[in-house]
Amino acid sequence: MIHTLPMHQYIDRASGAVKSEALLADRLINLMYNPGRERMPALFKALTAARTSRLLGWVNYDLPLGSRRAAARRLARTLGIDLSECCDPDAALASPRRLFERRIRYWDRRPLPQDPAAVAAPADARLLVVSLKENSLFFIKEKFFDFDELLGPGKPQWRDLFRGGDAAILRLTPDKYHYNHVPVSGRVTDIYLLEGDFHSCNPGAVVRQVTPYSKNRRVVTIIDTDVPGGTGVGPVAMVEIVALMIGDIVQCYSTRGYENPAPVTAGMFLERGRPKSLFRPGSSVDVLLFVPGRVDFCADLRANTLHAAARSRFSLHFGRPLVETDVAVRSPIALRKETG
Repeated sequence: MIHTLPMHQYIDRASGAVKSEALLADRLINLMYNPGRERMPALFKALTAARTSRLLGWVNYDLPLGSRRAAARRLARTLGIDLSECCDPDAALASPRRLFERRIRYWDRRPLPQDPAAVAAPADARLLVVSLKENSLFFIKEKFFDFDELLGPGKPQWRDLFRGGDAAILRLTPDKYHYNHVPVSGRVTDIYLLEGDFHSCNPGAVVRQVTPYSKNRRVVTIIDTDVPGGTGVGPVAMVEIVALMIGDIVQCYSTRGYENPAPVTAGMFLERGRPKSLFRPGSSVDVLLFVPGRVDFCADLRANTLHAAARSRFSLHFGRPLVETDVAVRSPIALRKETG
């Protein structure tokens, strides 16, 4: 028997309205992550493996069926994608893949906070602010990710550094702009790839698969912001996590527009708000980790997380409201906490 899940709602930050999310392929994801999968572990493992994810991505985004340009335009209309903000003309977005990997005039359409103490959202995404501190109202424990597992084996220094701190979880839905931008200014202390699976980021899959974000393939970047020109919020971990049909995370940092993209390497200074990486098509997740006591999340984001009027699949299964806010890339999500 297939047990369906209820609707999933979020808060639109611009208007404060409660909105319902139209989850793509929800029935298929519900089938894949149904409790019955425990009776077919080999099949479930195959469906979330890299090879299957790449095949599904090719079928959905690259398979040459009919007029690719017309298909891309129909998809844009269906998903509500604003093509007027794109850098490239419509003719250049002639396939679903090119549409999902679109570049936008972020310098005009996604303004950066003027306050140099502000942490910027790394993506157009649905965001949750949470805490890793047990006595916090926003504390989560091994729901979205296992903290020790998230940062990978052999990295005890980072686990010790961020333990008990604060976190932002940003879920990119398929309609979103899929470039990640740098949330803070600072110098890269470490960057590394952790291999893993390709679990879906659909909320139904998240609540049924224990700690999926720390099991997926991901790139971890540690940024020291306590350097000249830095944001001054201490070390920050940015974890870019792939999902079903995401083929890769391409590191492509640019200091001007999207020009001269370069791989992110240790020792590089990154400027807040600049493009850092690109998710290949599908849905995906960013997790930001902050050391204890260095940031205060914006008041509206904290209030929305515990919003009582919204129906969230996360709140249903996690025991209390956990409601996402739809945020724009480069918009403020936290401020530097001034210390005495």
